[in-house]
Amino acid sequence: MLRKYFLLINSNNVQQKYIIFIGIIILALFAGNFAYPNYFNKGVDFLNGKFHWTLPHFWEKPYVLGLDLQGGVDLTYQADLSTVSDKGAAMSGLRDVIERRVNLFGVSEPVVQIQGQDKLLVELPGVKDVQSAIQMIGQTPYLEFDEQRDPKETQTILDKIKEVQDAQAKKQDISKIKDWQLALQNPYFKPTELTGKYLSKATVAFDQTTFKPQIQLQFNSDGAKLFENITARNIKKPLAIFLDGYSIIDTNGDGKIDNSDLYAPIIQDKITGGTAVITGDMSVQTANDIARRLNSGALPVKIGNPISQETVGPLLGAVSLQQSLLAGIFGLLAVVVFMIVFYRLPGLLASISLVIYVALTLSIFKLVPVTLTLAGIGGFILSIGMAVDANILIFARMKEEIKQGKSLSVAINEGFSRAWPSIRDSNLNSIIICIILFLVSTSFIKGFAVTLLLGIIVSLFSAIFITRILLMVFIGQRLEKFKWLL
Repeated sequence: MLRKYFLLINSNNVQQKYIIFIGIIILALFAGNFAYPNYFNKGVDFLNGKFHWTLPHFWEKPYVLGLDLQGGVDLTYQADLSTVSDKGAAMSGLRDVIERRVNLFGVSEPVVQIQGQDKLLVELPGVKDVQSAIQMIGQTPYLEFDEQRDPKETQTILDKIKEVQDAQAKKQDISKIKDWQLALQNPYFKPTELTGKYLSKATVAFDQTTFKPQIQLQFNSDGAKLFENITARNIKKPLAIFLDGYSIIDTNGDGKIDNSDLYAPIIQDKITGGTAVITGDMSVQTANDIARRLNSGALPVKIGNPISQETVGPLLGAVSLQQSLLAGIFGLLAVVVFMIVFYRLPGLLASISLVIYVALTLSIFKLVPVTLTLAGIGGFILSIGMAVDANILIFARMKEEIKQGKSLSVAINEGFSRAWPSIRDSNLNSIIICIILFLVSTSFIKGFAVTLLLGIIVSLFSAIFITRILLMVFIGQRLEKFKWLL
């Protein structure tokens, strides 16, 4: 099949090969300017200033940099799974909700990943302050639905709160007060079995009669049963919804829901089916805020403060990025020198193809986009070396064909077609390994796998297509007597 493809580009068809060559040059210029548009845009600014033109800049799209290259915060949380039976599902739900919560604040390319059985890794590139990051996620992001206490119980707690406050005012040891822990509880509401674990989603809708905004809650099957029991025993009573210990619809911030709170959800009747509606005199903005807080706080398990935290400063990230770029440039130059020294003119053409390969690959990294980390850049640098493997196999085969007395055009065709099986098998094995690494490894290794995978795919196009066209254009019958260049 590949031999048929090679025959499509006939080295004797001058017009065909030059049209393809011009197309490659245009593609290379576009990819190079997209990968690094600074020089092009500076030239545009110079021409616009000198001749009063209005030429547009080339499209600028920044690379997406990971935590280790642009700085940021690395947090590790430990979830409380003591009351959870399905730990795997609980951690998956926790990861999804935390990821949604982080995305609400516009963090670029966050990483939220489960580690082990009960730990959650949160990487926030671009965030420089650890405390801000903790506040962003929420120290105790836990959603609960609380029912009203009876007056006697409320009064008991209020009395205990006053007793503790008086002791604190007198600088007495509150641990000596009987049942002093009651003062830590909400005097007006007590927790129910219903938590954010059972909430599927909250959405904003509009009443078909009044067209006022309202909030629709959808519980899962287990939550529907719990909600039915809770509403059945609390008809005409408020149901408080707390996020991180604060009511999400407490308008005056007093921690309780009463007549002063315009948006207090009052249970009108027993609710079945797992769907509920919160109505009231609320604006669209308020309804959206409440729905957003419900969705972002529907955590299936509790997490406390992070058990470990690490900040990577932007300066350290900039140094890492600079060193990585230098490593890439030096690696590219080393490969170019090797190819020219050992393979002469074909090596030079392969080096030109390699430069085009770098521009194409970096452009793809921008378009996908790929989050570049130190490991990812390492994968890309490795792919540069692997990109010339195909050329080496092709050139070695060409050398054998020339020794057998064949013409350059025939040697080129035979070199590419006969080297293809080895190129195909070796690169296919590498692609399979990259896919496995991406599917089963951590985020650090995934960055390496993605960049290496894309690099291998583009290198096949570069070696088989671009290098071949360059050889056909620049190596012709005139070089038959200068075989030392080959």
